Amino acid sequence: MNKKQLSSQQTKLKIANAARTLFGQKGYASTSIEDIVSATQISKGNIYYHFKNKEGLFLYLVEEWTRDWTEQFQAKKARYHTVKEQMIALVEHFVMDGFHHPLTRATNEFYATQLITSPNQDRIEEMMQMYLRYYEELLEEGMKNGEFKHDDARLLSIILEGMLTGMEFSSNRMAFQEALELYRKAMYVFLYGITGLTGPPAAAEAESD
Repeated sequence: MNKKQLSSQQTKLKIANAARTLFGQKGYASTSIEDIVSATQISKGNIYYHFKNKEGLFLYLVEEWTRDWTEQFQAKKARYHTVKEQMIALVEHFVMDGFHHPLTRATNEFYATQLITSPNQDRIEEMMQMYLRYYEELLEEGMKNGEFKHDDARLLSIILEGMLTGMEFSSNRMAFQEALELYRKAMYVFLYGITGLTGPPAAAEAESD
């Protein structure tokens, strides 16, 4: 990488870091490109060079968050010996990450107010498909090793995604521990439907203590 490329990469990173903080503090609609210019002292034209517009910048940050979410959970998976335990850990990771990530509120706002008119439907759909593929892989692994009944893993992944997404909007006013218990309960209900599971795996209980 030459000096010009390095400088460009550093500028892009500076814009992204400042925008992440501003979106986290002010929300999506209330954050303007002018706010980012003020925070970075980088010209509007330079920001548009790296990111087409405010929505493009925001989606870049959400895509980055999506990749980080997956990598972090992949690192946790090795602690668990069964797919059932991994899926309990999955919802715990979902809640912990959602409660602490700076983009959570802005992302919920964006999906509630901007998604239907966004010109980036394909880009957003690809992010959603990444989660679905990940859930599907977990479900297929559980079916293969006999933990789950054989079924349509693709349909089950859509059900799981719908359940998690729906609860995200319902739980955003809850305290952390209350939301965590809600998600755990939902996953137990989901797992009961595909395995007959009647209670939390011992490893998951130990991890929660």
